[in-house]
Amino acid sequence: MSSEVPSGGTAEQITQRIDTTRPHTARIWNYWTGGKDNYPVDREAGDQIRKLHPGIGDYAQADRLFLGRAVRHLTAEVGIRQFLDIGTGLPSADNTHEVAQRVAPESRVVYVDNDPLVLAHARALLTSSAEGATDYLEADLRDVDAILDRASRTLDLTRPVALMLLGVVIFIEDDEESYAVVRRLLDALPPGSHLVLSHTVTSPSMPDVDAAVAFWNEHGTPRLTQRTPEAVGRYFDGLELLEPGVVSCSRWRPDEEAGPAPEEVAMFCAVGRKA
Repeated sequence: MSSEVPSGGTAEQITQRIDTTRPHTARIWNYWTGGKDNYPVDREAGDQIRKLHPGIGDYAQADRLFLGRAVRHLTAEVGIRQFLDIGTGLPSADNTHEVAQRVAPESRVVYVDNDPLVLAHARALLTSSAEGATDYLEADLRDVDAILDRASRTLDLTRPVALMLLGVVIFIEDDEESYAVVRRLLDALPPGSHLVLSHTVTSPSMPDVDAAVAFWNEHGTPRLTQRTPEAVGRYFDGLELLEPGVVSCSRWRPDEEAGPAPEEVAMFCAVGRKA
């Protein structure tokens, strides 16, 4: 079990790196999901975005619930015991290691993010069952070699790993660069590994989503890139897609007790297996 304070400087130095004058995606996401790690500027922007698209807060909830369902499936049904979660976001209820270790206490999880606010709260991510382990790395998604090198201190990269990329490749604007980064990460993982990915989409049926993203890109940081559901599917080229394929996060294996089919949200996802 990891217990060291993550690198990145003292608590005061980390706090000084947090920009509270501009809204930030992770903090707005935290606000929408009922968290407290956000500032007035984030809540104001989050409320303005909701006015443009009242249902957008539901995307954050759907994405979070998808994470839990995917991790439970991979742990309980597939036997995955290692998770590399890049673009961790702020700690909240049912983080990846909590879901996985609830099923398999020996699970090992490495979190990666480049947001200083996430780093400031990373101690909450370093809790672990006695049998398992968790670690936190401060790195950008594009720093593939550094991520893999440091993750290998906690994970055995010769054994299957679940690569978690929830709502993070949206920050790489260039399509080909984003596909290349995901491919490089997958190429370093052995057969039996899985990709778990979610992404904000653009669709003719959801024009208010485009307006909300445009507002965000004008006022917030970092900039977001939307892609079509078909473009999201390209991240899974060469992988075996698990049913039901690339779908709205709300519709990826929803809990049967939930009742009628949930509403579609503009956050799409999928899980794929590397053969």
